[in-house]
Amino acid sequence: MLACDARQVHPDCTVPPSHYTSPMGPLSGLKIVEFAGIGPGPMCAMLLADMGADVLRIDRTEAADVGSRRPAKFDILRRNRRTLKLDLKRPDAIALALDFVAKADGLVEGFRPGVMERLGLGPEICFARNPKLVFGRMTGWGQEGPMAHAAGHDLNYIALTGVLDSIGRAGAPPTPPLNLVGDFGGGALYLAMGMLAAMIEARTSGQGQVVDAAMVDGAASLMTAAYGMKAGGLMEGGRGGNMLDSGAYFYDVYECSDGKYVSLACIEPKFHAEFLTRVGIDPQSLPSQHDRANWNVAREKFTEIFRTRTRDEWTTLLEGTDACFAPVMTMNEAPHHPHMAARGTFIELDGITQPGPAPRFSRTPAGIPTAPDAPGQDNVEKNMADWGFAAAAVETAKAAGLIA
Repeated sequence: MLACDARQVHPDCTVPPSHYTSPMGPLSGLKIVEFAGIGPGPMCAMLLADMGADVLRIDRTEAADVGSRRPAKFDILRRNRRTLKLDLKRPDAIALALDFVAKADGLVEGFRPGVMERLGLGPEICFARNPKLVFGRMTGWGQEGPMAHAAGHDLNYIALTGVLDSIGRAGAPPTPPLNLVGDFGGGALYLAMGMLAAMIEARTSGQGQVVDAAMVDGAASLMTAAYGMKAGGLMEGGRGGNMLDSGAYFYDVYECSDGKYVSLACIEPKFHAEFLTRVGIDPQSLPSQHDRANWNVAREKFTEIFRTRTRDEWTTLLEGTDACFAPVMTMNEAPHHPHMAARGTFIELDGITQPGPAPRFSRTPAGIPTAPDAPGQDNVEKNMADWGFAAAAVETAKAAGLIA
């Protein structure tokens, strides 16, 4: 295993290579079957694989997903996996898929409700082959409910939960927050957590179960604190009119003289005072910090002050202090920031700079991920052998034209 690949991106990186030198990870020994999909399903499988699980991705024989429209190396949600292409319209391919399921601890699928059942790969059939299997289901609307069978995407799911309406500037339409809240936060992370919880329980009960991870449920869960703040009267300002949504002058981004931006989040009075002292603002010249009626008065003053220096000049003055400050970095800049470089937060695989595995583990660190292969490029014979298939079974599958 190579030392920290972040050094290829950041020559001055001083992070010890121990973060990325182990081929193990805390999930080493777990086997997961992933049925190819897009978005949160692959993200969940990547998270499990990054933590050491042995994930086999069963791809379609036809080019059907978004990732197939670009070279495989750019579809980095597919990293760290074995791959196998199967035509799931063939009964013998379904039988082979079930042979893998029989050897797995968990399964990840992201089809609409009922698709796996129609394929002959539904929970009841899988549990008959493997009673301890954890069957992870990733959908937007969930397995039941009036909208369960409707098409949708991340933006639709967060729209239904109150998330989307809460994000944006005052007087402006809601702002789509990439697909971080629905697909990845409310979807992939909750499915990964749910599957891990169910696999832990299965070790004692001997029984698997279905994990129904709906993005509407996960996105709503992410809003738990916000719903509590609203109930307590702390989010009555409308979109862009509250403390954490750009309404407060002390929790916002500001443009600098060079057109770049900085972030300020000095919520607590002592951090607010720290910022004022370092910038040279007399506290008496501002209204009370939590006087909502006069937030715009302070905002105008802050806006004027931040436009007197460049982003890097403000960074020199404020970064690393208790002013709760950070420069707003672009995706090109972020991997080269000294803090990101020192931690080895970003790595390079096959020439692609990307985030490394997270979180970190002191005793069972994750290894460097492997770059994604194009579907079916993996060594099928080795994959099947590693999963406990006899050589005769491999030859039978090859003879039937199931695998290349």
